[in-house]
Amino acid sequence: MLARSQLAARQPNHTAGHAPSECCLWFLRTISWRSGRSVATLWVLFRRFRYLACFLLTVRYPTLAVSHMNADFYNEMYDADGTLRPHYRVFAEWLAAMPPERRVRKQAEADTAFHRVGITFAVYGEKSGTERLIPFDIIPRIVPAAEWAMLEAGLRQRVKALNAFLHDIYHDQEILSAGRMPAEQVLNNAQFRREMVGVDVASGIYAHIAGVDLVRAGAGETYVLEDNLRVPSGVSYLLEDRKMMMRLFPELFSRHLIAPVQHYPDMLLENLRTVAPTGVVDPTVVVLTPGAYNSAYFEHTFLAQQMGIELVEGRDMFVKNETAFMRTTQGPQRVDVIYRRLDDDFLDPLAFNKESMLGVPGLLAAYRAGQVTLANAIGAGVADDKSIYPYVPEMIRFYLGEEPTLHNVPTWMLRKPDDLKYVLAHLSELVVKEVHGAGGYGMLVGPASTSAEIEDFRARILAAPEKYIAQPTLALSNCPTFVDSGVAPRHLDLRPFVLSGKSISMVPGGLTRVALREGSLVVNSSQGGGTKDTWVLEN
Repeated sequence: MLARSQLAARQPNHTAGHAPSECCLWFLRTISWRSGRSVATLWVLFRRFRYLACFLLTVRYPTLAVSHMNADFYNEMYDADGTLRPHYRVFAEWLAAMPPERRVRKQAEADTAFHRVGITFAVYGEKSGTERLIPFDIIPRIVPAAEWAMLEAGLRQRVKALNAFLHDIYHDQEILSAGRMPAEQVLNNAQFRREMVGVDVASGIYAHIAGVDLVRAGAGETYVLEDNLRVPSGVSYLLEDRKMMMRLFPELFSRHLIAPVQHYPDMLLENLRTVAPTGVVDPTVVVLTPGAYNSAYFEHTFLAQQMGIELVEGRDMFVKNETAFMRTTQGPQRVDVIYRRLDDDFLDPLAFNKESMLGVPGLLAAYRAGQVTLANAIGAGVADDKSIYPYVPEMIRFYLGEEPTLHNVPTWMLRKPDDLKYVLAHLSELVVKEVHGAGGYGMLVGPASTSAEIEDFRARILAAPEKYIAQPTLALSNCPTFVDSGVAPRHLDLRPFVLSGKSISMVPGGLTRVALREGSLVVNSSQGGGTKDTWVLEN
């Protein structure tokens, strides 16, 4: 793993590229000779549309060094000297041959289709309103087979250790007794549910669905940014993005051997069925949603439809004799497995938030009695808390006896005096996050913040330092992306979805999220981010 100093914020050199390089000057002189325009005029035009020009140029002349490539950021499509990476070659040649008007037409077609089926997300703080389409970009993220094999192995290892940790802390707490992580960090955590201590969940699985956020930084090293084990979302966009690419550009899928993802709903349903309560042969599975006003409601309805199961709200269910039922037109029907899409606090007003109108009274009692399975388990959120994140590598060593395949980002724990002192002195360079935060909220990106914002966050940290962690501002990788001004590099991450039941499984790739605002490192849909289709090449 790179040292913290090596991972510190690396800002692009905005003064670079104001004069043409030798190869670019040669190219401009050639065009000047043919067009009759001056080199100076052409250079102004080239700089205005430099990214699109360089993209087309490298397709036509693959070995031509391109002066616009910024070595501070790993580019998914190009190497450091502007040469196309081999796994992008076929796609790049196809894209370069596409008439601009066809690209615009296809993008509009995608937007219309997404709007028609209701693929929206709540974005807070936008003057135009809270509901918007999740922007979809037709330039995919392409992952070679060998790279995915490494990522998949690391994901399996990590999720296996996280499930072992959850089982341990709700039973023998061996990792705490061994002093491998501080007991108070777990037992005093807001996500630790004492109601789950001693409860044996089906198959010993707590995190049935895990969304693990991966980023590439610096020279191409991959890091786990965070683990999402409570109610991970986004898989419906992964599936819809693939469907849209196949609809818009079917010819691309005859030119590439792309691993399929469309079987995810079948895989998810089978995974849920395998963790039904003991003795249940033909389990009834439902999706429990907070309702139509939830920001991810499209995904709830989509997954229920794709799996062919019922979508229910709390008012559609009841518990009798520690058994869960749903109301149907034919009378009550027993429910064996609940894929719940609401947080612990709202699941059962008798056990948690007494004011919740979203949950099912008595559900915790039925769960503790082993009469129903909840995916993910109550209390799984303690393992994705950002204050627990730094200890995941130690979990892998403790439970599996292995070294981590995927590395963590170096993290400062602000509850520690030395870490707090360092972070307060370097706020303008770091990313600071609330330990319970999610969706890109409750965080400070130092290099992108004003002095006033930094000082405001400093006061919040000093008021409760234990509620925050800090990390270096990573130089996240970028990829060419179609934006309003043309083609430009935008930062991205990757969220694979890992399913745990009788075995661990996942579809190749995941959801690629892209920060559409220039210079932004926040890719979350709730913060205005978009998505790309993710292709894992089979060969």
